[in-house]
Amino acid sequence: MTLFRAFHLSPLGRLSLIACDDGLMAVLWPDDPPGRVPLADGVDAPDHPVLKETAAQLDAYFAGALQRFDLPLAPRGTAFQRSVWNALDMIPFGETRSYADIARALDRPSAVRAVGAANGRNPLSIVTPCHRVVGSNGMLTGFAGGIEAKQWLLAHERPIDTH
Repeated sequence: MTLFRAFHLSPLGRLSLIACDDGLMAVLWPDDPPGRVPLADGVDAPDHPVLKETAAQLDAYFAGALQRFDLPLAPRGTAFQRSVWNALDMIPFGETRSYADIARALDRPSAVRAVGAANGRNPLSIVTPCHRVVGSNGMLTGFAGGIEAKQWLLAHERPIDTH
């Protein structure tokens, strides 16, 4: 399977976008450790249609004009990981959920740590919003892009009080 790669400048640094013919496989951070999302290097293809659309939607998201991504996704992971990633996609823009909330939503209430591990392996940062998952006490916990990036993303999504 051929992988295609493009780099995208964002307010949080240079993101690596990886796609295959089936869709977007990964949005990776500048300092992402290679083992977090094990993928072969892609062929540079900034004009690949999925990568171009991903870049356009990321720009719209960062500009405050997009709250939900609409892209063909092709993440690679176990069935459990994919179920967690699907649950992440259900967290509304501007809201957060705890790892325990996700575990309960999957009808696996004792799988909080497994949910955390799957969340940490989410290959589609920002697009599949793992940044919206916080500790049960509301505290920000680990994030592949770093806690500062997580804080930035959550602040970016926070509703503006117009009163």
